[in-house]
Amino acid sequence: MQWFVAKIVYQIITGKGEHNPQFDEQLRLISANNRDEAWKRASEIGIQEQYAFKNQRQELVEWRFINVPEVNLLSSLGDGMELYSRIEEPGDAKAYISWLQVKAAHLKGPQLLDVHA
Repeated sequence: MQWFVAKIVYQIITGKGEHNPQFDEQLRLISANNRDEAWKRASEIGIQEQYAFKNQRQELVEWRFINVPEVNLLSSLGDGMELYSRIEEPGDAKAYISWLQVKAAHLKGPQLLDVHA
């Protein structure tokens, strides 16, 4: 068996979908004999983990499985190895950095130092 990283993509639709399009891209570790088997397993996970619920406004919120657009073999597992990279192009760089700092602060707690201050 080999390890693969598969990207599973869901579309998030709230109510009638009259909002900015939202997609959830998930990276999953998959153990398989080959890339085709890994893709099939990731697709099964995508289908099985679709779900829907009612939000506070009683609107239906759905995670609809779209597809598995990427499957990459991990030749080895190692501390600090890169699993995924994506370049963001936000409209407001300062707001994006602030958002990242807030998310990191929630993970790290009060001892987080702002290295960009």
